[in-house]
Amino acid sequence: MIKKLLLLSALLSPAVYANVDIPAAIQVPEGHSAYLSVYGEGVQIYQCTLNQGQYSWQIQAPDAQLYDLAGNIVGKHYQGPVWEYKEGSRVQGKIMARLDIAKGSAIPWLLVKIIGHKGDSIFTQADYIVRINTQGGLPPIQGCDGNHLGSEKRIGYSADYIFYQSN
Repeated sequence: MIKKLLLLSALLSPAVYANVDIPAAIQVPEGHSAYLSVYGEGVQIYQCTLNQGQYSWQIQAPDAQLYDLAGNIVGKHYQGPVWEYKEGSRVQGKIMARLDIAKGSAIPWLLVKIIGHKGDSIFTQADYIVRINTQGGLPPIQGCDGNHLGSEKRIGYSADYIFYQSN
């Protein structure tokens, strides 16, 4: 319990997310407040696919480490989308809204509703997660054709994830 309280106090600093105005398109519903902010760094995994005669890179999953304000790994983010705390508890989300803040240079900001909880941790208190401050992660521009069908590309990205719970 003490470890959990120390983590909470280190992560609750309003300055972490106070200097970013969350756009209306990805704001959580009223009655929720931010309680945790983590930094994610890793890759977005894309696969070359063929759909209706068109080759294109399709998103498969993120693969990222999640860090607290002190730079310690506190979890990981992967296909689902899932955010897993370091001891194994996790939440699964459903993307509710996207917003292209830096179209052409970074993946969209997101509003994610939590649809599944497993275990008990600081992550599993979440009802929503907002992804902001994205950098990179866009699909490759070229290289997807008949010779590369089914191949994967891992594209570096980073983002901040803000966890929200009911008041």
